[in-house]
Order: sequence, then structure tokens, then C-alpha cells
Amino acid sequence: MTDLSLDTRTGLPDALRVLLADFPREMWDTHPHFAGLVQFWLDRHMMFRRLMEALQADAEAAVDRKLDAPSHQARLARYGGMLVNQLHGHHQIEDMHYFPVLSGMETRLARGFEILDHDHHALDDVLERFTKTANGLLQGKVEAGVLREELTGFNRFLDRHLIDEEELIVPVILKHGPDRLG
Repeated sequence: MTDLSLDTRTGLPDALRVLLADFPREMWDTHPHFAGLVQFWLDRHMMFRRLMEALQADAEAAVDRKLDAPSHQARLARYGGMLVNQLHGHHQIEDMHYFPVLSGMETRLARGFEILDHDHHALDDVLERFTKTANGLLQGKVEAGVLREELTGFNRFLDRHLIDEEELIVPVILKHGPDRLG
């Protein structure tokens, strides 16, 4: 897995992106199977991205002394906790239900779902590091600059995973429809 691990890859191999040619990202929202599950799932991904943006902006503002420590801590506790909890739940549902079903729909893409599952385990480590760093800041033991650096790496991992997940999963659902996932 090292050549396709989350910390080194720049995208999924072309062999795992074959459906993306038939279902390019720019047409997803006009496809009849978009409304409902796909839209909801992509909205969850957007929520993760927005939470990450807010956390990064807050850390930057705290480093620049434009956000006081109590406000930063309150926002970090709220948004950081939400991000960690929601990501764990999201990944659990994908690993236990969606990935096996989707992999069965497109067996030629099974390796892609294995990669995404492996990502989730790698992201667990990233989430643990983030949580330790965030808790350190909340306890006054870690500076905002350390959190900012942790968030930079976390964001890179998360963004790579979300893009790859979207480019593998959405075309499968658009092709086969969401009914078999219920």
C-alpha cells in the first residue's frame, strides 16, 4: 500500500477512475441519481471542508493575535469536536456498509475501496494527533502555531482522501443508482 498510501499519493490510479470519464464531476449535479444520497453525502464532505477551513482560519488568527485565547479555545472545542466525531461516524458507516455494497456493484474497483478503507485507518492516526494537539491547546500546554501546523497536515490528508473518495464513489452511485445502497 505504500505507493498508494494517503501520505504519498497524488490521486487514485487511472484504472480506478474509469467511471469518472463517463461521469465527470462537472455533470454530477445534473444527473438523475444525484438528488438524495449523493447530494447528502457530498454535503457531508463539504461540511468537513468548512469545519477544517474554520479551524485553520481560527488558528491563523490566534497566531496573529487577532483572536483571543478564550474565543479560540471555545471555537476549537466546538468545531474540532464536531469534525472528529462526525468524521469517525462517517467513516464507520462507509467501512461497514457503503464500501462493501459499492465494491460489489463494481468489482473492478474493489482495490479502490480497499485503498479508501486503508485511508480511514491512516486518518484515525491523524485524528488522534489532532485531538492530542487540540487538547494541549485547550489545557494551555500547546501554542496556536503548533495547532496550525497540525491542521495543515491534517487538511492535506483529508482533502486527498475526500477527492479520491468522491471520484470513486459518486460515479458508481450515478451509474447504478442509490436504491441498492438502502
